[in-house]
Amino acid sequence: MSPTISDQLVDVFGPAPETPVTSHAPGRVNLIGEHTDYNQGFVLPTILGCEVEVAVRRSPAARVRLHAVDLNDTLAYGPGDEPDDSWPGWAPYLVGVIEEMRGRGLLDGGLDLAVTGSVPRGSGLSSSAALETATALALARVFEAQLDPMGMVQLCQDVEHHWAGVRCGIMDQMACRLGQPGHALLIDCGDNSHRHIPLDLGDHDLVITDSGVRRELADSAYNDRRRECLEGVAQLQRQAPTIVSLRSVGSEVLDAHESGLLPHLARRCRHVVDENARVLEAAEALSHGDLVALGQLMNSSHDSLRDLFEASHPDVDHLVDTARSVPGVLGSRLTGAGWGGCTVTLCARAATTTLRRRLEEELATTGAPGQVMLPGRPRAAGIAEASP
Repeated sequence: MSPTISDQLVDVFGPAPETPVTSHAPGRVNLIGEHTDYNQGFVLPTILGCEVEVAVRRSPAARVRLHAVDLNDTLAYGPGDEPDDSWPGWAPYLVGVIEEMRGRGLLDGGLDLAVTGSVPRGSGLSSSAALETATALALARVFEAQLDPMGMVQLCQDVEHHWAGVRCGIMDQMACRLGQPGHALLIDCGDNSHRHIPLDLGDHDLVITDSGVRRELADSAYNDRRRECLEGVAQLQRQAPTIVSLRSVGSEVLDAHESGLLPHLARRCRHVVDENARVLEAAEALSHGDLVALGQLMNSSHDSLRDLFEASHPDVDHLVDTARSVPGVLGSRLTGAGWGGCTVTLCARAATTTLRRRLEEELATTGAPGQVMLPGRPRAAGIAEASP
């Protein structure tokens, strides 16, 4: 039997009287709705079978000790220590959750933490949000912190903003914390309201393809795109002062004022406005079991991300084109922030074997360490005390 994450914590840091608490949080795939969340728009993610697991225990010492099992990497820091360039790339997500909770008076003292996971890092499947969520869940149990689900979601978003340098929206954290197996989660990022929609795919499957192309969001065009959206809103406000975000801009309003925008800002705004409409149409299609319509919307979403938002990558586009060429595929698109990462494809189950073979052949031509996977059997984020 493989050692548990709790066992691995003890192996690295030694035994202690306190039994570790373990937690888990799933990755997510966004069915449709890209770059709409930070524009107060709509998104439609669902959780995956891959997840992050964390084990935490209190420590009598004031220091925090962290171990990333999959990387065989350890970091320790004490009160007053500041992050520097010597800290590993995974550290800001864990340290961020710990110190955001400490700053809110939700924990004190030292702790030991170990983490492992099966969510591909940097792939657009929310590995960072799963890591943050699993960490916050375990810490809340260990330190008996009162932190409701949306409070935890917002704390994890703050970690991205303040510690990882990514001005992300709230979709990933909401999906990882609130997502339920067998459902998509329709989120209104304007007020954070949400509802679960049964994900009844019948004789179809979702196939996720990791292109193997990695991007660091803080070092990519992600923050540039967010800034461009804000600039587009500012220019639109000069013509229509009632506009407060791209969420409040409908297609007809953008048609009327698009000529007053710089060309690249007009493209960014057009994607977001149309993508918001596509998400609502996709949720309606899914509610009525209209998978053909859902697939068409997925295709339109990718084309917009590629041509208007310029957030795709040639290797990702090739994977999408390859998938669409397979009979039985209803739709395929980039999922996640872009510039690499994953695609999600809606495919008839009878065609899944052919689709996987074609995609694996395409991956082999790029030489990137990608993979083709099914969503698996997800479980909602949760905690459980490990056996002593």
